[in-house]
Amino acid sequence: MNANSPAMPLRDVIGLDGRPPRLSESALLMIDFQNTYRTGVMALEGADEALGAAARLLERARAAGTPVVHIVNDGGAGTPYDIHAHIGAISDQVAPAAGEPVVVKQFPNAFHATELEKTLSGLGFEPGSGKDLVLAGFMTHMCVTFTAQGAFNLGYRPTVVADTTATRALAAPDGSVLSAAALRTAALTTVTDLFGLVVPTADGLSA
Repeated sequence: MNANSPAMPLRDVIGLDGRPPRLSESALLMIDFQNTYRTGVMALEGADEALGAAARLLERARAAGTPVVHIVNDGGAGTPYDIHAHIGAISDQVAPAAGEPVVVKQFPNAFHATELEKTLSGLGFEPGSGKDLVLAGFMTHMCVTFTAQGAFNLGYRPTVVADTTATRALAAPDGSVLSAAALRTAALTTVTDLFGLVVPTADGLSA
C-alpha cells in the first residue's frame, strides 16, 4: 500500500454490514440543532445549509413514521448552551413536534449520563438490538462523532447524514489552522472507519 492507496476500513476488515438503512425502519437523532451554532462565538461554517438539509430530512422522517428524538446540550445559565434562553434553544426549522422527546445532555456522547437509551428502548430500539439510528446535527467532529461511537458501543447501527452536519475551523497541535471542511471530512472518515455509515444526503436513505 502506498500513500495514494487508502487502507481497508475496519468495518470491512471485521465484516460489518455496509448497506444504508431504510428511514422507516430507523430512529432519527437530531443532535444539538441549537441557535448558538448559527451566531456568535460558536457559529459554524455552513450551519444554515446544514440546518436546511436537516429540516428536509426531518420532514421525510416524519412522513415515513420514523421515531424522532431531539437532543440538546445544556451548558447552564449564561453560557452559549443555556437551554432556557433563545441562544440554547432548538432552531425553529427543526423544532420538536408534539410527542417528540427531547433528551438533555452535558457530554459529547449523547448516551452518556442521559435518558437516551431509555427513550430509544421505549420506542422499540433497545441497546444491543442492531437496529438503525440515523444521526444529524452539530458539531460533526464532536457530538455527532461521539454519539455515533456511543451508539456503536451499545450495539446499534448508526448512520450519519453528512450534509446535515457542520463544524468550525480549529488550531491544530502544530499551530496550523485546520479548516472546517477538513475537520468535517476527518470526522466523517473516523465514523466510516468503524462506528457507522455515512451517506452524503438524505437521498441515500430509502423510505
